[in-house]
Amino acid sequence: MASSGEERRSDSPGRAETGTEPSPTADAAQLDTVEDFEVLEEEEEEEDLSELPPLEDVGRPPAPPREDARPSEQGRGDAAEDPQEWLDVLGSGLLKKKTLVPGQGVDTRPRKGQDVTIRLKATLEDGSVVEENPALTFTLGDCDVLQALDLCVQLLEMGETALIVSDAKYCYGAQGRSPDVPPNAALTLEVELLAARDTPDLELLSGKEKIELANRKRERGNFFYQQADYVLAINSYDIALKVIGSSSKVDFSPDEEAELLDVKVKCLNNLAASQLKLDHYEAALKSCNLVLEHQPGNIKALFRKGKVLAQQGEYREAIPILKAALKLEPSNKTIHAELSKLVKKHADQKNVETEMYRKMLGNPSAAGAPGKCKDKLPWSIPWKWLFGATAIALGGVALSVVIAARN
Repeated sequence: MASSGEERRSDSPGRAETGTEPSPTADAAQLDTVEDFEVLEEEEEEEDLSELPPLEDVGRPPAPPREDARPSEQGRGDAAEDPQEWLDVLGSGLLKKKTLVPGQGVDTRPRKGQDVTIRLKATLEDGSVVEENPALTFTLGDCDVLQALDLCVQLLEMGETALIVSDAKYCYGAQGRSPDVPPNAALTLEVELLAARDTPDLELLSGKEKIELANRKRERGNFFYQQADYVLAINSYDIALKVIGSSSKVDFSPDEEAELLDVKVKCLNNLAASQLKLDHYEAALKSCNLVLEHQPGNIKALFRKGKVLAQQGEYREAIPILKAALKLEPSNKTIHAELSKLVKKHADQKNVETEMYRKMLGNPSAAGAPGKCKDKLPWSIPWKWLFGATAIALGGVALSVVIAARN
């Protein structure tokens, strides 16, 4: 089965697979292991809270924009001299393609969903090579690699060699890729389309193959999450979940079934985290509930569900959920802090409601409901009874008058 843009780096500092994650630090690797990959503040790292996302959205600060973050000088010069040779892929001038060696015809272009293999050479504006790969294989349209490649390779003909000049937005963005690709760096990509074939039938994948494929898609989602591109992260997690949930004509061992469930839970948890970042509360709540259906004691799902409900103002429902998470892990300071915050907000909410009701009821005395009348006689008749009896009596008199009149 073709590898799908695996997230690995070569030992050489100047060479890596395009579209892969930056080499993680020790802290990032630990976070990725437990499916949480937000960068924590130093004080939170000292508290060893890597098991859960930080209380507030921290993330890495965006790098300042660079004036030279634009297509390479060589690419701009060629485009100015021969504008008819350059294709403005998106119409914005940020992603351009130029054919160097013609291919075998338009009908040989690959289709989305196919596994494609390309020869790749990537350089910075100063001409330094940051990557060379003689046979990079990925699924076209699944965002397994840089967006610049995903968007442009589908325009290549079989055997065609093209030059792609891309703004940083469609490469490594404001984060860059340590240590060789600086923040906001434009790239020039020389690409040759070598092969295109349909992806393997998911129903025929072995348990090991399905697990490996789902994990690659999940790890790609983690990469986009680190880049703060939560839409593409959600896309990758959804693809992983579709792989896991696809029917199979192959029998899996109990261990493989258990591992697939583990990958599914990780994807759902990370999906909920991404949806929460985009304020998609209902979707995040659904993802958390799906995790809890499989693992009722999953701390991350409980924590995120409490966060979602809190964001929706449902403090009464959020508090017991966070209490359940805290009971499972009493020493977790993140849950302690979130729970304390919600308890205070809930108390403030109740005070506001009490004051509102007090005003609606006409500012009753602080003594509460009026006490019972002490001099009320035990034989006193309620006024409703007196009114009813009077009405009956009057009705009887009226009926007698009518009968008398008829006689």
